[in-house]
Amino acid sequence: MKARDETAPSKTRRKRDAEALQALGEELAALPAQVLDGLGLPDRLRQALADLGPIRAHEARRRQRQFIGRLMRDVDPEPLQAVIEARRQPGREATRLFREIEGWRDRLVAEGEPAERAFAARHPETDLPALAAAVRAAQEGRSGAARKLFRLVKTIIEAGPACGDGSPEPGRLVE
Repeated sequence: MKARDETAPSKTRRKRDAEALQALGEELAALPAQVLDGLGLPDRLRQALADLGPIRAHEARRRQRQFIGRLMRDVDPEPLQAVIEARRQPGREATRLFREIEGWRDRLVAEGEPAERAFAARHPETDLPALAAAVRAAQEGRSGAARKLFRLVKTIIEAGPACGDGSPEPGRLVE
């Protein structure tokens, strides 16, 4: 039996690394061509990424992913991962903003006036009478009122900087 080199990564680790490189390659293939052009990728890898797009057959796509993973071994994956993460940031910020707005809308409908005062304290530019009317309409269950309240809260939050952290309730994370 062959003795294993203690410094070499295990087979499981090598397989996990290869799969990670394949997944990174697939994410790179989804990027627009002008972004890929700016990454300074080797020509062979750039061509393999371009070839992945039109392939629809499962087995052919799997083989192409493996080939891309093999080519990715010769490239430093850190800057490539950084580019992909940077492109994801706007989506994460939009999701965070949506959840914040949704949290405020739900809290305003559930709590009423105390939540209105808390919202106005964080967003001093708030038109309290308009907010109170929108909250009352949503609490009464009028058609489209919750959507209108959401849009009003969104407009106020996007219009100006908030005082505090913007969470709908002090010390509580928006889920």
